[in-house]
Amino acid sequence: MKTSALTLATLLAVASQTTQAAELDLELTNLTQGIHFTPVLITAHDAEGKLFEVATEASTALQTMAEGGNIAELMAQASAAGSDMVANPAEGLLAPTASASATLMTADTNEYLSLTAMLLPTNDGFVGLNSWKIPTEAGTYTVYLNAYDAGTEQNNELVVEGSGAPGTPGIPAAPGGDAGTGGAGLTSTDSNVNVHIHPGNLGDDDLNAGSSDLSNTVHRWLNPVAKLTVTVK
Repeated sequence: MKTSALTLATLLAVASQTTQAAELDLELTNLTQGIHFTPVLITAHDAEGKLFEVATEASTALQTMAEGGNIAELMAQASAAGSDMVANPAEGLLAPTASASATLMTADTNEYLSLTAMLLPTNDGFVGLNSWKIPTEAGTYTVYLNAYDAGTEQNNELVVEGSGAPGTPGIPAAPGGDAGTGGAGLTSTDSNVNVHIHPGNLGDDDLNAGSSDLSNTVHRWLNPVAKLTVTVK
């Protein structure tokens, strides 16, 4: 029995739209000189399961991560969406110039890759990858990641012990031990309340007073802030 040309064309069209489960080897490298990443969350998801979206207001889950480094709510969100995920591959903070590796098995419907982690010391900055299409061809791919501002807190650049809860102003920690105290706080002109590219830390050269608790030689950066190497098997 011969398959008609129409039936064959239909089968080929369906096959071309079918995605395959993939095994991904991931390596994330912190490219900054003085910024630490809080626990990283990497997800493989469908078109609707993204962790964040630029030019829209941050979700409560994203705000919780961006202001305090807590990825629990984003993990719950990803799990409910049927996403595959790797959480905290560095087993804590990812220091400047350091790398962390993980393997992620993806379901056949999860065609996109996203990543988030708070940047310390910042008020609500995070490194992000938003819905990068996972290649179907085996090979090694490199993606450079920018720093984003969640738009949920003014960047006053003051290190406040115990802050980090959503809506509590201040930088929760400076893991490198290289920040100051006694700053008066920056007056921000950034009124963008949506997720956007982070304007960067300004800092100053007075770690005992001045306007900022951050150093203008240690805590500043230029994008990109991270490199993600993805090996598709």
